Amino acid sequence: MIDVPDLIDWDLPDPFILPITVQPEDVDRLGHANNVVYVRWLEEVSWAHIESLGMTWERHEATGKAMAITRTEIDYLAAANEGEHLLLGTWLVDFDGRFRSARRFQLMRVSDGKCLVRALSTHACVDLKTQRPARVPKEYGELLGHAVVRVDEPVDE
Repeated sequence: MIDVPDLIDWDLPDPFILPITVQPEDVDRLGHANNVVYVRWLEEVSWAHIESLGMTWERHEATGKAMAITRTEIDYLAAANEGEHLLLGTWLVDFDGRFRSARRFQLMRVSDGKCLVRALSTHACVDLKTQRPARVPKEYGELLGHAVVRVDEPVDE
């Protein structure tokens, strides 16, 4: 369990959280975390989240299927600087039960509770050998379906 300060105001309840400390190699010429690093963090928390649900890489290999990103939208709201402690939360917010899913992200600075990034990514199930769209295996559907957090507004594609 990750200790989340009271001043962190998540957009949705019960996020899956990845703690992050901004490293010197994350910082670019402008003196803050580079945009590419944020994308890497989104991928890291996504994998950690699905693995916590039981969708391990071994299961992906056994089924021959995986969820591949089809779109990512990122709103950079404030900079993250070297040494800062951050919390990256994610939620699975949509799953059609067949091919597509979506997740939201929120990156928060621990020291002041400020939201630095909001993001949305959409995914499609693909066959690992052909890289073509494929129907979600039944076991993925069960794991993903139980993890979806319902939101009021529709998820854009």
